[in-house]
Amino acid sequence: MSSYDVIIIGSGPGGYVSAIRCAQLGLKTACVEGRETLGGTCLNVGCIPSKAMLHATHMLHEAEHNFADMGLKGKSPSVDWNQMLAYKQKTVDTNTKGIEFLFKKNKIDWIKGWATVPEPGKVKVGDDIHEAKHIIIATGSEPASLPGVEVDEKVVVTSTGALTLNKVPKKLVVIGAGVIGLELGSVYARLGSEVTIVEFLDAITPGMDGEVQKSFMKLLKKQGINFVMGAAVQRTDATKTKAKVTYKLRKDDSEHVLDADVVLVATGRKPFYDGLGLDGLGIELTKRGQIAVNDHWQTSVNGIYAIGDVIEGPMLAHKAEDEGMAVAEVVAGKHGHVNYGVIPGVIYTHPEVANVGATEEQLKEAGRAYKVGKFSFMGNARAKAVFAGDGFVKIIADKETDRILGAHIIGPAAGDLIHEVCVAMEFGASAEDLAMTCHAHPTYSEAVREAALACGDGPIHM
Repeated sequence: MSSYDVIIIGSGPGGYVSAIRCAQLGLKTACVEGRETLGGTCLNVGCIPSKAMLHATHMLHEAEHNFADMGLKGKSPSVDWNQMLAYKQKTVDTNTKGIEFLFKKNKIDWIKGWATVPEPGKVKVGDDIHEAKHIIIATGSEPASLPGVEVDEKVVVTSTGALTLNKVPKKLVVIGAGVIGLELGSVYARLGSEVTIVEFLDAITPGMDGEVQKSFMKLLKKQGINFVMGAAVQRTDATKTKAKVTYKLRKDDSEHVLDADVVLVATGRKPFYDGLGLDGLGIELTKRGQIAVNDHWQTSVNGIYAIGDVIEGPMLAHKAEDEGMAVAEVVAGKHGHVNYGVIPGVIYTHPEVANVGATEEQLKEAGRAYKVGKFSFMGNARAKAVFAGDGFVKIIADKETDRILGAHIIGPAAGDLIHEVCVAMEFGASAEDLAMTCHAHPTYSEAVREAALACGDGPIHM
């Protein structure tokens, strides 16, 4: 029986980051992972492979639509689907092997297999039982589906199957207009698929700033993506090569049918902890089926912690990473902290969409007085030079104190630009602080400064 200070169950972004931080803090650490490779959903079948596909297809879009205007003449590139999939897999392999290297460097034991927790302080993998003073559950999430929708990962697929299709579908129906549906819908639309997104609500990207939602949907429609909003999917009927999606419109209860070669089910994700034995341990769950934890990520059972997608909060890799580092600090007897008010969200379409902090809708509901500074990328020289003038930066600040409360960006490199605002918010900065900070010219980041200026006397280039 091997003994450790801490055993982490799951090697996704939360798990592997926590394992590395624990080892850095001098704890004897092991990580249990049943996949053949480390990195969890994110690195293997989620964030990383989807970004590779988004990049490849964006390059195709640039070649087809913008190269000629820049004086780059010639035939548009053809798509070698198998090579594109090979590129995606090479990207995955490079990253997962990188995590394996980091484990070896930090002397973390990778216990290969699927874990159960028969009692506090013990983790069973196969026939072996390992002891640990602390156990951290970081088993992530799995795709959620709908009644009447049976996933086979060939014709009716989740994000996992959508990344390994044997050919580009002529017709793709996406159920759900959240991040996963919009990103993968964009990939296949660029590859020539006729993409239709069916969404139960009346707006895409639920919970996002309303102004961004409207602008984003208009831009996606311009890119050829079709939307059916306010539609409740009733069922899918699939054969080996085709499928039909039946839905009812909420406004009049009328029933309609869409034909598809592939149906992507992108209706969100749910916590995954099957097989761990939580019932036997008496670990409390929330009403939504998440593992309940206190302010130190400890479950209702002493010595067992949980982080990432299995607990409350946004199902984001970087949120799990922050919690992974924080819980490692707690386990090591230090103070771990996560600022849940400053966790950015990013959608990696083109243009990118990013947000942090409060939306106008949330502030109105809370009755808080605020002001808005907004700047369009059409006023940004760098964006116009690279055919990326769509979108805007929107900064929301407290009306009296000018403290930044949130930011919402749709435009080029939004996923990188948002972090300037994150740092500002972490330090309690005002919009004026951001506005008075020199920004290099010409950069996309100038649009952030201009939006901050718009919270005061007004922007310069608008």
